[in-house]
Amino acid sequence: MKVLLLGSGAREHALARALSLDPDVSEILALPGNPGLAQLTRCLPGDPTDPAAVVGIARREQVDLVVVGPEAPLVAGVADALLEAGVPCFGPTAAAARLEGSKAFAKEVMAAANVPTAACHVCTTPQEVEAALAATGAPYVVKEDGLAAGKGVVVTADREAATEHALSCLARDGGRVVVEDYLDGPEVSLFCLADGSTVVPLAPAQDFKRVGDGDSGPNTGGMGAYSPLPWLEHEAPDLVDQVVDRVARPTVEEMARRGTPFTGVLYVGLALTAAGPRVIEFNARFGDPETQSVLARLETPLAGVLLAAAQGRLAQLPPLRWSSQASVTVVVAADGYPSAPRTGDPVTGLDRAAAVEGVHVLHAGTRGVDGTLVSAGGRVLSVVALGRDLAEARVRAYAAVHRISLDGSFFRTDVARAAEQGQITVPRATTPDPRSPVDAPVELPGHELVHVGKVRGLYAPLDPGTGRRDDSRLLLVASDRISAYDHVLDTPIPDKGAVLTQLSLWWFDQLADLAPHHVMSTDVPAAVAGRAVSVKRLRMLPVECVARAYLTGGGLAEYAASGTVSGVPLPAGLVDGSRLPEPIFTPSTKAAVGEHDEPITFGEVEHLVGPRLAARLRDLTVAILVRGNDIAADRGILIADTKVEFGVDPQQLATALGLSTQEALEDEIDWAAVDPDVVDVVLADEVLTPDSSRFWRAGEWAPGRTQTSYDKQVLRDWLTSPASGWDRASDTPPPALPPEVVELTRARYVEAYETLTGTPFLPSPDVQES
Repeated sequence: MKVLLLGSGAREHALARALSLDPDVSEILALPGNPGLAQLTRCLPGDPTDPAAVVGIARREQVDLVVVGPEAPLVAGVADALLEAGVPCFGPTAAAARLEGSKAFAKEVMAAANVPTAACHVCTTPQEVEAALAATGAPYVVKEDGLAAGKGVVVTADREAATEHALSCLARDGGRVVVEDYLDGPEVSLFCLADGSTVVPLAPAQDFKRVGDGDSGPNTGGMGAYSPLPWLEHEAPDLVDQVVDRVARPTVEEMARRGTPFTGVLYVGLALTAAGPRVIEFNARFGDPETQSVLARLETPLAGVLLAAAQGRLAQLPPLRWSSQASVTVVVAADGYPSAPRTGDPVTGLDRAAAVEGVHVLHAGTRGVDGTLVSAGGRVLSVVALGRDLAEARVRAYAAVHRISLDGSFFRTDVARAAEQGQITVPRATTPDPRSPVDAPVELPGHELVHVGKVRGLYAPLDPGTGRRDDSRLLLVASDRISAYDHVLDTPIPDKGAVLTQLSLWWFDQLADLAPHHVMSTDVPAAVAGRAVSVKRLRMLPVECVARAYLTGGGLAEYAASGTVSGVPLPAGLVDGSRLPEPIFTPSTKAAVGEHDEPITFGEVEHLVGPRLAARLRDLTVAILVRGNDIAADRGILIADTKVEFGVDPQQLATALGLSTQEALEDEIDWAAVDPDVVDVVLADEVLTPDSSRFWRAGEWAPGRTQTSYDKQVLRDWLTSPASGWDRASDTPPPALPPEVVELTRARYVEAYETLTGTPFLPSPDVQES
């Protein structure tokens, strides 16, 4: 097999070394190569990003496979040109390589494929950047949208530094930046080979992106790496399977669905958070320096695997074979790297370094000048060492590094140290005391509890420096508590908080054109991951806004007595479950915990908030129910009624009424003086969930009887049945729920989520509800 390898770095040197060990490879060509590659390959002059030139070489040399190393040729369309010419190519097309070429596009694909990742904001103006930074908070993560060779990312607690980087990215032609929530936890790199449909993972690795020891200094292309990761056996033993099932395969399937099948390496950069693995970024090629360590351990001949991927035959391959040895890679960098690396300095000692047992040296930024090897880039060499374990591999790697001479050069001294010493752990969600009452709120360091409702708790973030409260945003935490008939029950429903949170987020997207919502971010403390959102603090309106499309529950009782619901006259002859001629607005008071919501008329709402704001609340509530039923009906669900809550941005309110923001948050408001055309009425809390709505199975709907429901009607029915022994009229607390009622209620919540969204419910691992 004759192979053409595109690129000139240490990654390509590692690929060439692995390819040269494949007995089926007869010759390797490198375009353009480097002095180290020249020892293994025939280096050719030319531009690897020129599709026509690459095709010309491939045809002239009659190569059997082209392997693309760096990202630039992929985005330039080299793989497209080779495919059109009928030359097998290991590397994605330009359209598929957008997974790396545009971080905004990658986020879009991840959202469509339901891949877990950080929430983000795509910004094209300074104003959008400032709003995004305010929304995410520190630490700030700012990424240049396009290719940046691994150096377009800034992670900092310094707001000014984050803004400066964002503005420098925007200043470029077509500049865009992605500002996203910070993901805490150790990082892992996993290369997944793909042939458009099948995914085969390689061994995971961990790299070191910061320039200095202890992860200090700016981001770089990578200062070192190691593989395997011994700590995964205890911290995340099924990580590779999880990533293939929840990240790589769904992404490859989504790309195929879009008509842009992905062939090549899907590099998955991960953060192992308390909520589970989250994708930091995708790359569309092997990563540097992880490739150097991973390929050093691969025992399966590489060329046959890459050709199988290029030809869509990965499913036919036997499992890959790996050495049990550990591999550590240490990068030797030039003086001034990464900002202004110095070049042209002589590099010596490579033979002495390679003489260390288990070591080989790979060239990255080198060139030959009059027979002398000199530095020609920021990362000059990768020193790779194999050993029985990480300790031995580290000793060998650093022994070899110290034999290399390059004036002003430096390297990190802590590559793989923490892993060798067993110091790497994955954050775990805080487990509440099981003896605590079910309605006890969870304690969240860095947050102050400001309110506990029937189901949710509200926390204000605290400034880590001053300890002062941030009154502009809140953390909204949904518990597994459940309420019925204005009582909070003693028995929780497992996963209910996560279902409510995730379903509300889905509905907020479906309703975005009707009303803005309060969600700012889904990056939350580990103890409440999956069941909490960071929201903009609002001044809430003093009305529970209810709309009904069918007659049931409390509305049915009022209708039976008066022929009306909340003062709205209805036709005679309606029964339980009857569809109303049109949805109606049936508001109620907003009761405190332990008290009862009381129905009120539209006239009373006008008295509370004024005619214009009352009309806006009515119209929005009804529109939300109508939209909800339009969507849910196609999925086999009827929404009988729903309750929603609205608030107003306190800054808008302050401007409209001539108040300070603090007064707008705390003082009594003359709502009748608020013009709904001047302030936004913002959708808050939850929306169209089994807690706030009645969901019925459309296929079993029949007026005149109890409907099959997806919501908490299951436990309502049990509470009012003789089996519970509870007298609702006595106003005594309801009894504990039996296990079968708990399980059936949970199953209905999950079924509602999965039926509406069309995606499986995946509770956050290791998260305990409180």
